[in-house]
Amino acid sequence: MSSIILMVLGLGGMALGFFVYSKFLAHVVFKLSDQFKTPAVEFEDGIDFVPTNKFVLWGHHFTSVAGAAPIVGPAIAVIWGWLPAFLWVTLGTIFFAGVHDFGAIWASVKNKAKSVGTLTGEVVGTRARAIFSIVIFLVLLMVNAVFGVVIAKLLINNPGSVVPVWGAIAVALVIGQAIYRAKMSLPLVSLVGVVALYFLIYIGPSMPVSLPESVAGLSPSAAWIVILFVYAAIASLLPVWVLLQPRDYINGLQLFVGLAALYAAVLIANPTVVAPMINVDVPAGTPSMIPLLFVTIACGAISGFHGLVSSGTTSKQLAKETDARFVGYFGATGEGALALAAIIAATAGFASLADWQAVYHSFGQGGVLAFVEGGAAILSAGTGLDIAVAATMLTVMAALFAGTTMDTGLRLQRYIFQEWGEIYNIKWMAKPLPATLLSVGTCLALAFGAGGADGSGGLLIWPLFGTTNQLLAGLTLLVVTVMLVRRGSPTFFTLAPLVFVLAMTLFALLIQLKGFYEKADWFLFTMDLVVLVAAIFVTLECVAALKRAKTEARLSSAAD
Repeated sequence: MSSIILMVLGLGGMALGFFVYSKFLAHVVFKLSDQFKTPAVEFEDGIDFVPTNKFVLWGHHFTSVAGAAPIVGPAIAVIWGWLPAFLWVTLGTIFFAGVHDFGAIWASVKNKAKSVGTLTGEVVGTRARAIFSIVIFLVLLMVNAVFGVVIAKLLINNPGSVVPVWGAIAVALVIGQAIYRAKMSLPLVSLVGVVALYFLIYIGPSMPVSLPESVAGLSPSAAWIVILFVYAAIASLLPVWVLLQPRDYINGLQLFVGLAALYAAVLIANPTVVAPMINVDVPAGTPSMIPLLFVTIACGAISGFHGLVSSGTTSKQLAKETDARFVGYFGATGEGALALAAIIAATAGFASLADWQAVYHSFGQGGVLAFVEGGAAILSAGTGLDIAVAATMLTVMAALFAGTTMDTGLRLQRYIFQEWGEIYNIKWMAKPLPATLLSVGTCLALAFGAGGADGSGGLLIWPLFGTTNQLLAGLTLLVVTVMLVRRGSPTFFTLAPLVFVLAMTLFALLIQLKGFYEKADWFLFTMDLVVLVAAIFVTLECVAALKRAKTEARLSSAAD
């Protein structure tokens, strides 16, 4: 099987989704208008509410939602064969992720840039908001704690990536000043920034950085995790235009160039997909493809975390309502393209089926390592790049995706604590600094309290990320659907993904619950049970909220 066929069909389908389907959503479903005054304009404060060029904002949104998950999920899910992963990523991007992200931005912008958690209380009900709070907290805790571990491992495994990863922060600080203070040309700044980032990648392997065996009594992994959280805490308190926004934008361009290079290498080298189309001989212990495929690949098809970004930071920076289509739908398309690249790297980046099977000898194998090694082999074969430089380039891509997501994730966690402070009248919690310290404290407590000295505690609850994340996506789609019903707009295009996602999530939670019980893993069994109960309540709330919304719409229509 030629990998070019996968690339053309996948990217072609996603392009059609953006140029055709997203326009239909914008005009018929969400009915966007440039006359609408967005919260970024109405409440501009130069810190969180900042009207932003749609290309810059797209960079923020794309890199914030496209963390390590759209690489890890697809590169694990190919154990069932390349076809199921390919279909779910391609169709999921077009009909699920694009609609979800676009809709979440629209819903938040229509409600003064409130987070989807707050909107749930206003649109659906207080019970749903309570459930949402639990789910949001779990998802952000997982993302922040686990991505810290992922980045630390990448930096340790490839010391040549340290200079490019941390150098990107210095470049972003300069970019922010150049755009907002010096008012320099955006194309010129973008070009200089991308060249600077790739120069850092080029010199990275010749300037490796490794931490000593003990740093203040901490292992290298633990030390990197602490350093990462100190940085993320500072970044979350700075105005978005100083670091978060320019870093996401310039990294977004860099990562898009990297994806373009990888796809160009596929065109030139035309590597053969050695993995089976459908793997009928999966290793022992591999769970059922249905429904686990739909929660193993979350980011890259549909992800509830995107709703937090869309309504948490993106909606506060949208200059025009019509920009929501480009930022939201095209942002999801970019992530779909990354997930597709991960599938190709993890199925065509090996010399033979035997080499592929040696990596995928049990469920959970592959992941970032398969993406880096397989992608580097394709890049080297197609472009002639030295294999070490190619591996560094992809390692930096993965680390930067995870890093920008961690930046945004901690800021979102800070927003959640501040919202809780306002809702429950805890005044000190409603302030940025205490909320940030609480965010960092809970993540570090999980990382070191549950994981011991190496700080890997976040991995303990990671098996529940897929289901919890998809439950969050279902709640977000519920909010959007109820708003559409009340406005008399078509609801099928959000309701169908909502029903599918909730059904697969409930099914997956039951299968996982059985697995945890059989392994006598009572901690994850209890956590799974909590999420399962929340999912059942969400399903009931969906039915009740939609019935109420339809009744209200019918009465309103009769009154007119």
